[in-house]
Amino acid sequence: MSSSNAEPRSAAQPPEAAPAPRSTDDAILDAAADLIVHLGVRRTQLAEIARRAGVSRPTVYRRWPDVRSVIGALLTREIRATREGVALEFGGGTPIDREAFVDGVVEVAVRLRDHPVLGALLRSSDSDLLLEYVVERLGTSQRGLLEALRAGIEQGQAHGSIRAGEPVELAAMVLLIAQSTVQSHRMVASLLPEAAWRRELATALNGYLAP
Repeated sequence: MSSSNAEPRSAAQPPEAAPAPRSTDDAILDAAADLIVHLGVRRTQLAEIARRAGVSRPTVYRRWPDVRSVIGALLTREIRATREGVALEFGGGTPIDREAFVDGVVEVAVRLRDHPVLGALLRSSDSDLLLEYVVERLGTSQRGLLEALRAGIEQGQAHGSIRAGEPVELAAMVLLIAQSTVQSHRMVASLLPEAAWRRELATALNGYLAP
């Protein structure tokens, strides 16, 4: 009888689950992200997105009509993942205080500032894309951030550490402060090193929200 050094799996231990297969949508968005980061926004074409994703062009067209729509969906996915990664999700339970809320906002701002896809978009020479996705349009990704901010502000108001006011209006201003700080980071990087950048953004937000 042969022996084995492998320990038998306990009956109480379930078999390891195989990782979930990547969806076609994620494959397409991953391919777009790779192209944007390595080739730039202008050189990202729908045909190349399809090739890198290993799908046909009609497969992409059935989901998104053009490259701009793919970029919009990619930004929505990445910003949502960033927000969830910092746990900037509020609602129910013990009200959060202002400082904890601001810490979460600053961390999301840092991660978005350093995100390779958003960074490529901010560095793009295509000003129309920048205006459409970052400045002029309140897109799905920004609406998700706005809703999370509104919920957090409501909790801070219940805690008593955030001033009175219409939560969605305060949330919109917090979004504008953080977004403009992210967009202008490179311009003032020599004046505001990392620690100062974080500190001054937190100071601005705390000052705006304090009772």
